[in-house]
Amino acid sequence: MTTASQTLQKRDNIPQLLLVRAMAIIGVLSVHSTSFATVDMVNSNYFFLYNFFNIFMKIGTTTFIFLSSFVLFYNYYTRPLDKRLLGGFYKKRLLYIIIPYLVFSLFYLAVLHFLYYPDRSLSTEIENFIDKALTGKAYTHLYFVYINIQFYLMFPLFLWLMKKYPRTIKWAIPAGIAIQWAFFIINKHVLPAPGVPNRGSWSFSYFSYYLLGAALGIYYPKIKEWIIIARNHITNARVAAWVALWASWLAAGLAHVYLYYETRLHLKSFNTTWFDLVWNLHGLLTALVLLQLAFVMSKKLPKVLTKVTSRLGALSFGVYLIHPFFLLLYREYPLLTGTAWLLHLWYLGGFALALIASWIVVGFFARYVPFNWIAFGNLPKTDKRPSRLVTPARQQEM
Repeated sequence: MTTASQTLQKRDNIPQLLLVRAMAIIGVLSVHSTSFATVDMVNSNYFFLYNFFNIFMKIGTTTFIFLSSFVLFYNYYTRPLDKRLLGGFYKKRLLYIIIPYLVFSLFYLAVLHFLYYPDRSLSTEIENFIDKALTGKAYTHLYFVYINIQFYLMFPLFLWLMKKYPRTIKWAIPAGIAIQWAFFIINKHVLPAPGVPNRGSWSFSYFSYYLLGAALGIYYPKIKEWIIIARNHITNARVAAWVALWASWLAAGLAHVYLYYETRLHLKSFNTTWFDLVWNLHGLLTALVLLQLAFVMSKKLPKVLTKVTSRLGALSFGVYLIHPFFLLLYREYPLLTGTAWLLHLWYLGGFALALIASWIVVGFFARYVPFNWIAFGNLPKTDKRPSRLVTPARQQEM
């Protein structure tokens, strides 16, 4: 059980997590901007690149889940678990997560109505909104917010369990993997086919990342010397662990890419369990690799570039919510040409538009629009002078 002094301990902010968020949102944009290309460019000599960026970068969702859990347990574990804490926790989730989720669910359904379903009646669209919002299906990317809401409902239980029985923390990572794979196995081999509908919209599909974040968030002050690559942290054991981590990450990521490459290009068939296995390994190892990489970047990158990248990380939730809108508009005007290099530029343009336009819009809201939390959640506080980001007193939560 935590002592009173531990309970009142205030933990330091970790600004490098903003860099991890930035890399995660770049991963999301890479996957979404290449999704059409993996079908349309299958006969291209550069298909392997489209497949690589579509699959190797498929780490945004899992990394965001890891980060969300890491930050929550890092911030809340040393605080007393009482009504005040729970009230504040759920108030923040309602204001900064659920309301923006509902706003964007309505926004995307409205966009789809005007573009594709103008003949639907208002009553039909209202029923459609209620159904889609309650199942995370208002638009393809909103399932991520939906599964996070599921985790938020379970958070007090896990926090209570780990505070009351600290020995359970060391079992969190294997427990998360066991829960996730029990769900996969039951869904595939026990439940009647085709199993649980929309399996990826259930939190059980991501429990390994959630409990990895919980364990690392709680233990971070004790294990950070194993995570942060620095000269004063070097020992033979740590260097061996770092090399093993990065080698395993590359192997898992490339295996993930290979399975999809062979399936898409050569129409080979693999047991679906292999896809689950390599993605799970890839996602878990990516969370650790990006955390290490963020600390390296914070020391090695020029300060201006670090500040810009951190800014993207601070705005990443808003960018996540709005970027599919720009991709949708962009794809309404496909490039009708057989010139290969123009097609490559067109797909690259989709990524650039999704990133830059989303960044501009969310940044504008953060700086100039009052009550911006209604649309984009807990945006960082800024003053109105260029390039000034006010760091929050407590580590940014999502």
